[in-house]
Amino acid sequence: MDIAALSMALSQMNVRQEASISVMKKSMDQAEVNGESVVKMLEQSVQPHLGGSVDLKG
Repeated sequence: MDIAALSMALSQMNVRQEASISVMKKSMDQAEVNGESVVKMLEQSVQPHLGGSVDLKG
C-alpha cells in the first residue's frame, strides 16, 4: 500500500469516528432531555407519593 492510499484510509477512518462520536453525543443529549421530562412529569403528578417504592413479592 502506498503512502497516499494509507493517508486516505486513515482520513476516512477519522471521519467515520468523528461521525460516530457526533451521533453518540446527540443521542446522549436526547436521553438527558427525556430524563428531565420524566422527572418534571413525576414532580407535577397529582399523587406524588405513588411510584416511590416497588413491591417485589411474588
